[in-house]
Amino acid sequence: MAHRAPLTNHHADGTLCPADHKHTSSGNPLHTDCPGRAYTRAVCSCGWKKEESGKGYVNECRKRHLASHAEDQNAPSAV
Repeated sequence: MAHRAPLTNHHADGTLCPADHKHTSSGNPLHTDCPGRAYTRAVCSCGWKKEESGKGYVNECRKRHLASHAEDQNAPSAV
């Protein structure tokens, strides 16, 4: 089974920040109706979660986590 861990952006009040709301690299809004990105979350289909204010950091952790699933699948089985 291929694991998935999509990134989602959230406002400070916990509401989802839509994908069409663009931001600067620091999370400041470029969309007039957006209060700004307060944090980014990644949740894997295995249950792993990461939530931080830095989108780049969350994405890096997400990639590392997904790579660990690939390593587990490629490990020789102990039969």
